Amino acid sequence: MKPTLRLAGLPRPARTVSLVAAGVLVLAQLLHASLFNSAQAATATQPSESTKAATAPDNRPDIVKRGEYLARAGDCIACHTAPRGRLFAGGLAMETPFGTLFSPNITPDPQYGIGTWSEEAFFKMLRTGLRPDGSPLYPAMPIAQYTKVTREDSNAIFAFLRSIEPVRQPNRKHTLRFPYNKRELLYGWRALYFREGEFKPDPAQSVEWNRGAYLVQGLGHCTMCHTRINMLGGSSPSEQFAGGLIPVQNWYAPSLTSDRDGGLGDWTIEDIVDLLQAGVSKRGAVYGPMAEVTYHSLQYLTDEDVRAMAVYLKSLPDVRGRKTGPSATPDPKVFALGKQIYADKCAICHGENGEGELPHYPPLAANQSIEMDSAVNPIRIVLNGGFPPATKRNPHPYGMPPFAQELNDEEAAAVVTFIRTAWGNHGQPVTAREVNELRKAPLH
Repeated sequence: MKPTLRLAGLPRPARTVSLVAAGVLVLAQLLHASLFNSAQAATATQPSESTKAATAPDNRPDIVKRGEYLARAGDCIACHTAPRGRLFAGGLAMETPFGTLFSPNITPDPQYGIGTWSEEAFFKMLRTGLRPDGSPLYPAMPIAQYTKVTREDSNAIFAFLRSIEPVRQPNRKHTLRFPYNKRELLYGWRALYFREGEFKPDPAQSVEWNRGAYLVQGLGHCTMCHTRINMLGGSSPSEQFAGGLIPVQNWYAPSLTSDRDGGLGDWTIEDIVDLLQAGVSKRGAVYGPMAEVTYHSLQYLTDEDVRAMAVYLKSLPDVRGRKTGPSATPDPKVFALGKQIYADKCAICHGENGEGELPHYPPLAANQSIEMDSAVNPIRIVLNGGFPPATKRNPHPYGMPPFAQELNDEEAAAVVTFIRTAWGNHGQPVTAREVNELRKAPLH
């Protein structure tokens, strides 16, 4: 039986910002200290294929259905399905400054996929980060997170992958330049940053908290983006979930800790649930890489699992201990120019005082994604637009148009400075040079 996973509907600007670039970032920094990853509508008389699939009974074994759910939780489709490609057939290009990685085929094709793998081999790959031949996987695969997956869940995912349609598509060879094409270099990274072992529940915490911790730390592999990567391609446990820049993508993954200056300190459980599952909440909306996570993965999780993730995230302490300071004082001329541009182009949707209008237009006042230390995200959204994903809870999202063609560097910097410092926001001003650097950067 063919899988019920679908790959359609994500707005193109969000689709082009691939989640796998975060994994490529790990590899890039490992290998060099200076390198850092609609269906057609139905007619009145003929139901569409998607409608048929949605209403047809699912007679698959329970383990296969559970495996599909867990594959959603792990967002496997994001890396293992190329744009316009066959499901899980791999071939997604992950470009880096030193060459290109291509994701592998994980369909049950016996020649090019995992058709000859055993359940044990698949589990060992998740647990150890080693291929069946014993060679190490590149850390574009979240091996440091997937090692936490239980044997039971691994077996279910494997059962699901074995149930999907085999695709006879050869795996593309990585085109990494010497010496980056030497897998043996990865053993040094593993010695420093890979710790094998299943997730261990905390007996002092609730069942709900432990479920959330398992999903966030393991299958969800949230630390891949939301933890700063050091120059050796690893991360410090003391900075987990504290946020970090993803240079390959030119997006900033915000803190998921209780940091009140860019984190979740002021968020409620409901705010977090809404953002993860619907893609929008009264605190903001998801864009860029996170839009893909919500679209492909989080919107399909049960209410209980998403709430468990929110409960766990809400419990994370502020590891940086930053304190929100007073509002910045930008140059009065820059502030005045930004205020005028905002009134002309932004206020009609986001309100005169940045209050927004949910569910379509997120607020800009007291929006921590606007106030964060890094101004990358608001600059990117002003230049390139913002497109939340269509989700079950928000099927018709409103997108923000790009303004790169209307605003020069000085004007874009002025309006971003205004929204980061107006209405009591605590962001710092940005410069025309910062805008220019992102304007020239490739849009992955």
